[in-house]
Amino acid sequence: MTLAGQLFSVLGADGTVGRALCRYLTAQGARVQAFGRKDDGYLSRPLGHALYAIGLTADYAARPFDTVEAHTSLFARLLQGAAFDSMTYLSSTRLYDGGTSGREDAPLALSPQNPRHLYDLSKALGESLCLTAGRVNVRAARLAVVYDGDLEGENFLHDLIRRAGSAARLQLDSHPRVARDYVHMDDVCAALTVIATRGRHQIYNVASGVNVANAELFAALEKLTGCEISTTTKPDAPYVASPVVDVTAMTEELGMRPRQLMTALPGMIR
Repeated sequence: MTLAGQLFSVLGADGTVGRALCRYLTAQGARVQAFGRKDDGYLSRPLGHALYAIGLTADYAARPFDTVEAHTSLFARLLQGAAFDSMTYLSSTRLYDGGTSGREDAPLALSPQNPRHLYDLSKALGESLCLTAGRVNVRAARLAVVYDGDLEGENFLHDLIRRAGSAARLQLDSHPRVARDYVHMDDVCAALTVIATRGRHQIYNVASGVNVANAELFAALEKLTGCEISTTTKPDAPYVASPVVDVTAMTEELGMRPRQLMTALPGMIR
């Protein structure tokens, strides 16, 4: 598939995923319009294939109104007034936490009484707008934890690798049995491009399809870096389980074979 000359608009181009999308699309020969979080120019010009990467992650709990604005209110105004060929809304596989299935059509277990679910509920409402707004070619992509070889962006994995590479010992307050799906940035950019231009469904998982438990990750980092990693959380402490994310649509429809974190980890350490 050639992207040469096709128009893409990245909304949230000042974020980690947004910057990577701009680089990827430019390298593929696409015409790219980059809009920062506070830039409203996207309401006054054609967007082509729009990728909505505006959102909050680590600080969502301290900024509830900004979280709802970014994930829901701003997106709603965009669907109402913007001109686009397609719109892809970046959501999260965190929506599956506490559930029993990681399929795109699985019911979600969300509670407004859980403060942590503010993030999940706002993303779910953004997805609901994708399905009910009445605009054509509007889709949601649920991203797993995104990592990159250059460790750009702040997240648990990148921070852990940097700390393990520079310390003899680490003590973490992280449950060893908690498991997450980690997806490489290159796979994210490629998948989102295909979803935007020829996706047939309204919701897609963008993930590796494999959960990596903290205990497995810690053991691998100890072997690769020599850093001794321990946790203050007992293995039998309660935790929220995450089902394995189903990547059937990503592999069969989009034709992708996402790379695995444990295979990529040695190169990231080097």
